Amino acid sequence: MAFPAPFVSSPHRVEDQWTDYNGHLNMAYYNVLFDRAGDEAFDAIGLGADYVKRANCSFFTLEAHITYLREIHAGDSVTVDVHFLDYDAKRIHYFEQMRHAGEGFIAATSELIIIHVDMMTRKTAPFPPDVLANIKAMRDAHAALPIPPQVGHRIGIPKK
Repeated sequence: MAFPAPFVSSPHRVEDQWTDYNGHLNMAYYNVLFDRAGDEAFDAIGLGADYVKRANCSFFTLEAHITYLREIHAGDSVTVDVHFLDYDAKRIHYFEQMRHAGEGFIAATSELIIIHVDMMTRKTAPFPPDVLANIKAMRDAHAALPIPPQVGHRIGIPKK
């Protein structure tokens, strides 16, 4: 199966109630938008809602790191580029860039690691072979993409 490099989500509109007293998108809703875009990418590799129902397995986020670069406002539309960085039998390390759909600037980035879980036992489990093959194909399609500068960032105040 061939996948685009990067995978690009459908456009998502920033809803009015998602803005805060600063007049821009509240930080919690960046996660909503990143999550919705990630769901599109995971659906493309066979890990969508139908998979969860059929296989009684899902995936949980182990770690996430968001970097906010430019403001987004109510009514703006965004797309999210999804870039698979690495994977193993149970985990996927991926990166997302939220772009303003009209102006093209990067508003925020999110770096995540997810883990596959058997919902009966609530314990980690390997991806099934067909899904793992799709993960590999997505990663292979993304292998030539440049690594964004935010990947692997530590949080802290640099000492001078």
